[in-house]
Amino acid sequence: MQRWRGYDATPDGWGRSVVTIGVFDGVHRGHQATIGHTVARARELGVRSVVVTFDPHPAEVVRPGSHPAVLTELGRKAELVEALGVDVLCVVPFTPEFSRLPAEAFVHDILVEHLHATLVVVGENFRFGHRAAGDVALLERLGRTFGFAVEDAPLVAEDSTVFSSTYVRARVDSGDVAAAAAALGRPHRLEGVVVLGDQRGRELGFPTANLLCHPHAAVPADGVYAGWLLRKEGRERLPAAISVGTNPTFSGRERRVEAHVLDFSGDLYGERVALDFVAHLRGQVRFDGVEPLIAQMNQDVGLARRILGIA
Repeated sequence: MQRWRGYDATPDGWGRSVVTIGVFDGVHRGHQATIGHTVARARELGVRSVVVTFDPHPAEVVRPGSHPAVLTELGRKAELVEALGVDVLCVVPFTPEFSRLPAEAFVHDILVEHLHATLVVVGENFRFGHRAAGDVALLERLGRTFGFAVEDAPLVAEDSTVFSSTYVRARVDSGDVAAAAAALGRPHRLEGVVVLGDQRGRELGFPTANLLCHPHAAVPADGVYAGWLLRKEGRERLPAAISVGTNPTFSGRERRVEAHVLDFSGDLYGERVALDFVAHLRGQVRFDGVEPLIAQMNQDVGLARRILGIA
């Protein structure tokens, strides 16, 4: 898959393409259906498929301080998009200047002049251009003018719930990582660098890897989870009991994400790792002393083993 930074990176002699546009945060099952449809139609037409996305999230530029929790960082998003068979991922820098681009200019500059779209695949609520003035009806009218067709992206729903990034964020925020995984088609993942913590877990017999995450990362609700820690770009997967919260038993104030890797005695400091959240075990609890905390941690580890299928 080719990766372009900006649509002006389109190479000379670029032919026609099938294009889909969106933030695609999470690359959830709905996104997968949209992108999959784009890839399939491109192959049918004998042209290349292009996914256009934006960085940073448009909300942060249009309404500073309103950045939604990030389900997938840009590198992870690219990996997921590539796995769907896309030919090109075009990441458009979303700047204040770009946000003021009129809807008609958005279509002409990106879809017509640079990507030479023969077909554009979008959802029914797709909006584009300055102040989101453009909608699907306008896109279809412009398509008739400039010679491209527009197709609706297929909706993906389960039990009357339509999957969306907002829905996944809500499930993660509530700690329902199983529902989030059902919508994503895989466990919710956090990525970050392992940094030095208080080392209190080591003193208690449960050493933990303290993860420094992206400031806008979608961190699950405070509590304890069963999951996997992935090392070396996912080539090594280790079972873990993951704690999210402030360590109230020790009057902690800083919210942290810490993973106790089962049956592991190595050094993870400085490594960039990922955590896949599989199941919520319990909420955050303040214990009256160290002994009941250790007893509960033993129970947490035992439950995590059963859920992850670790003997």
